[in-house]
Amino acid sequence: MEYTWRWFGPDDPVTLGEIRQAGATGIVTALHEIPNGQVWPVEAIAERKRLIEAAGLTWSVVESVPVHEAIKQGLPEAGGYIDNYRRTLANLGECGIDVVCYNFMPVLDWTRTDLAWPLPGGGTALRFDQTAFAVFDLHLLERDGAQADYSEAEREAARRHFEALDDAARTSLIDTIIAGLPGTEEHYTLERFREALDAYRGIDADTLRRHLRQFLAAIVPAAEAAGIRLAIHPDDPPRELLGLPRVVSTAEDAQYVLDSAPSPANGLTFCTGSYGVREDNDLVVMAERFAPHVHFVHLRATRREPNPASFHEAGHLDGDVDMVGVISALVREQRRRRREVGQRLPMRPDHGHQLLDDLTRESRPGYPLIGRLKGLAELRGVELAVERLLPAV
Repeated sequence: MEYTWRWFGPDDPVTLGEIRQAGATGIVTALHEIPNGQVWPVEAIAERKRLIEAAGLTWSVVESVPVHEAIKQGLPEAGGYIDNYRRTLANLGECGIDVVCYNFMPVLDWTRTDLAWPLPGGGTALRFDQTAFAVFDLHLLERDGAQADYSEAEREAARRHFEALDDAARTSLIDTIIAGLPGTEEHYTLERFREALDAYRGIDADTLRRHLRQFLAAIVPAAEAAGIRLAIHPDDPPRELLGLPRVVSTAEDAQYVLDSAPSPANGLTFCTGSYGVREDNDLVVMAERFAPHVHFVHLRATRREPNPASFHEAGHLDGDVDMVGVISALVREQRRRRREVGQRLPMRPDHGHQLLDDLTRESRPGYPLIGRLKGLAELRGVELAVERLLPAV
């Protein structure tokens, strides 16, 4: 596979030089400074590409071109934002960039409740704790209807947890959930967040799914014309949150995306960490089933906790993901592509523990240098072993 690395632009504490030393050859990035819904100009794309290439790397994947909330909500102004999306794809294609990752999660992008959960051996991990999230929903956000989404035991656990938090801890929890994690393009105050949730009243999963289908019908032809492969990222976590529907969480959801606009340009980001949170998602079976439609791969492992709604980021070869089985399926797909279409399969080590020097240097939550370097080295080792052990073709 092609080894890539997520980089958040010139302000990222991890430099392009360090990324190259880590063993990656491709960069996964976006023009985060451009507001959602606006066109990415050719000049800005070309300048970022020149910066990356000057460091001896290539701009492999865009992650992400965000989908405006008006599109997800099916508002009258959605047409203008779709036109802008098409123009951005055309401009990226003109600059030779051919894979675009995106997601269709309403309001929130990926969500965690703890950005530095202590690990037994030292270091820290990202974590989603269901009780802490219920505290936010029930006692800090005070969302209408939230009580019905939790069992009596969950509500009682949340009450006790809330009462044990001081003001600083409560503020930290709010900021962690709504202030925006790396790659998130929208940043909210608590009041603005309530307004964003209110905008989805009356939009259920079927409605959101219909809006996704309409988006794909409009965007996929533009991607085809631009020579771009679209790769939708699954929901993270892969289930409804805060009363918001989520429609890219299971194998059935992934199949719906592919069936909605059949085209080589319409494909998937196979994120083992996101899909792996659900016990009913068999990652190896999914990798084998969807391999021809996978345009981008995020390899990480999550581990479900005794409360199965809670999970944390495990080591890349630990957790609930059969990483050897997944990589075996992807290696077979990469071999097929080499024989038949000559198409690359970009992979990046997603997230990572904060380890060693990561604990004292500045880094973005989930995206430290050493933790991801360790993950990339482990994943490359698995891939090499699989390549050697699979029969030659």
